Amino acid sequence: MSFRPSEHIANILKSLPMKPGCYLMKDKDGRIIYVGKAKRLRNRVRSYFNSSAEGSAKTLRLRENIVDIEVIVTETEVQALITEETLIKRHQPFYNINLKDDKHYPYIKINWQDGYPRVETTRRVVKDGSRYFGPYAAMWAVQNTLRTLRRAFPYLTCDREINGKDERACLFYDIKLCNAPCIGAVTKDEYRAMISELMDVLNGKSEGVVKRMTQEMNAAAEALQFERAAAVRDQLKAIEYITQRHKAVNPNMTDHDVVALARDKNDAAVQILFIRNGKLVGSDVRMLTGAEGESDEAVLEQFLTQFYAEAAEIPSEIMLPNEVESAKIIEQWLRDKRSGQKVAITVPQRGNKRDLIKMAQENAAEGLRMIREQWEADTHKQEEALGELQKALDLPRPPNRIECFDISTTQGTSIVASRVVFDQGAPRKSEYRRFNIRTVSHAGPDDYQSMREALTRRFNRWKGALEDPMVNTPGGDDHDETWRRLPDLLLIDGGKGQLGIAIEVLTEFDLLGKVPVASLAKQFEELYRPGASTPVILNRRSPALYLVQRVRDEAHRFAITSHRQQRTKAGMASKLEQIPGIGPKRRKALLKAFGNSIDAIRGATIDELMQVRGVTAEIATTIKETL
Repeated sequence: MSFRPSEHIANILKSLPMKPGCYLMKDKDGRIIYVGKAKRLRNRVRSYFNSSAEGSAKTLRLRENIVDIEVIVTETEVQALITEETLIKRHQPFYNINLKDDKHYPYIKINWQDGYPRVETTRRVVKDGSRYFGPYAAMWAVQNTLRTLRRAFPYLTCDREINGKDERACLFYDIKLCNAPCIGAVTKDEYRAMISELMDVLNGKSEGVVKRMTQEMNAAAEALQFERAAAVRDQLKAIEYITQRHKAVNPNMTDHDVVALARDKNDAAVQILFIRNGKLVGSDVRMLTGAEGESDEAVLEQFLTQFYAEAAEIPSEIMLPNEVESAKIIEQWLRDKRSGQKVAITVPQRGNKRDLIKMAQENAAEGLRMIREQWEADTHKQEEALGELQKALDLPRPPNRIECFDISTTQGTSIVASRVVFDQGAPRKSEYRRFNIRTVSHAGPDDYQSMREALTRRFNRWKGALEDPMVNTPGGDDHDETWRRLPDLLLIDGGKGQLGIAIEVLTEFDLLGKVPVASLAKQFEELYRPGASTPVILNRRSPALYLVQRVRDEAHRFAITSHRQQRTKAGMASKLEQIPGIGPKRRKALLKAFGNSIDAIRGATIDELMQVRGVTAEIATTIKETL
C-alpha cells in the first residue's frame, strides 16, 4: 500500500517550483529534521513520497515525521549547494549526514598581511590575509614542528612594535632564536624573505631553500667562517627533520588532496591526504554521523561540501574513490572559493594516483578502528551512554549490567542462541554463553520458540543458583555468579514479537517489572518496551545508541561464531558416520579424544586409534583406509 501524505503536505507537493533550491523538512515541533538541495525542487521533494522511496529505510522513517516543508529558491545549483551547507551547519538536522566537529584541529598561522609576520598556532581559520598550514592531528605536533622550524628560521615571537630602532634586543636574539628586526639586525625585506622560505618548507618546497643554505654553508667554510658555517649546518638539519616526514609521492602532483571513505556498520570515517609539490605533507581523518542507509557517493558529497567550506586551502585536484553526482557543481563552487582558479574532482582508475586512493582507504579503515577503540576505552563516554539509556527507557537504575540474547540459524539446522554480557558499558566475555536449541523442530526455523527456550533455560539456572548455590545448576559447571545475577537491562535482538516472548518468560518466573526488558529492531534501530505503544528512537548521535548497537552486534557475532562451530561439528560427525562400524558413541569418543579434529583422526596411527574406547583393530584399520 502506497504512502499517503497529509493534506497539508500534499498541497505543498502540488505547488513546488521547477527551480533549483533547498528544502527544509520539519517535524511536529517545528524542528528542522532534514535539509536537502535540488536542481528541480518539485521532482526531488516529491520523490520522498512516491514508490521510489520504498527501498530506503531511512527515507521511510524520515517521511513519517514530516509535517511541514519549507523551500528556498536559488538562482543556481551552486547557490543551492552553498545554502544547503550553511543550513546543515546551523541546524544540525537529525537525518542529515554531518561532519563531526567536536574539536577544532590546530593550524600554523602566519600573519603574512603584517609588515613583520608572526608565526602562531590557532584552531580557527579566518579570512584575514593570513596563511594557514595544517591541519595537524594534535597541538603537540604543531609545537614540535615550530620548535624545530625556529632553529632554522628565527622568527619573531614578541609583541613589540617593530621599527628597527630599539636600543637592544631580547634574550631570544642572544640564543639565536630571533634575528632581531627590532634593532635593525635584518631589514623588513630580509625578514619577510626568511618567512617566505619558512612557508616554502611547510608547503613541501624545501629544495630551493636547502640549495641556497648549502651554498651559504660551503661559502662560509671556505672563508674560514666556521661558526657561521656551523650555524647554517644546524639550520639545514632542522629543515631536514621537518622535510623527512614529507613522503615523496610524485613530482608531477603539485597540489592535490586524496580522499577515501571507510565504513563499519553505522560509522563512517573519511581520510584526507594532503599532497603538495610532490610530497605527502599531512593527513587528517574525520568522522561523519548520520551515514547509515546512505550510499558512499552521498557520504562523500556531504563531506566535500562541509569540509572544504572551512578548509584553509583549496587544492587544484581532489581525488575520490567514487563518482559523486554533484561533482561539477562542487567544482564550480570550489573554483569560486579558489579565486577563479580551476579545481578538478577526479576518480583515478589506475597508476600512482589509484595507489594513493588505496593507501588513503587503508588509513581510513585504521583511523575508524582506532576511533572506535578509543570510544570503547573512554569510561566517561560509557557512563554518559548508560545515563542516556536509563533516561530514554525510564529504567529504575543505570543499566550497568546488560544481557543481550540473539538467535542464529540456517534453514532451521544447528540453531544456536547467544547471550552476551556488558558490564559498565564494556563486554564481559568470560560471561558469554551459548544455548544449543533442542526443543525446536528442524523442519523449519522458529525464532520465537528458540528465544523462549534460551530465556527459559537462562532463568532456570538463575532459579537453581538461588535455591542451592553449592549444587551445579543445569549446564554442568555453570554454577557461578553469571546465573545468579539478574541484568539491569535484558536486551532482545528483534521486534515486538521477540519482546512478547521475553515478557511471557519473565512473567513465568515472576520477574516482569523486576528485570527491565527491551527489544532492538534492526531496520529502524527502534527500542520496544513492555506496555508502550510507540518505540523509543534514540538520537543517532547519542552514546546510548552506539552502546546498544555494540551490544546487539556483539551478540550477533557470538551467535554466528557458535553456529559455525555447530555446523563444523555436524560436518565432522557426518564424515565419521559414513565409516562402517562407527555409530554415535564411537563418533563422540573419537572426536573427544582427538580435539574435534578430523585431521587429527586422519593423522593418527592404528595404535593411537585403538586407545579410544570401543575402537578395535579392525575398526581402526577401516578408519585409516576411509579417511
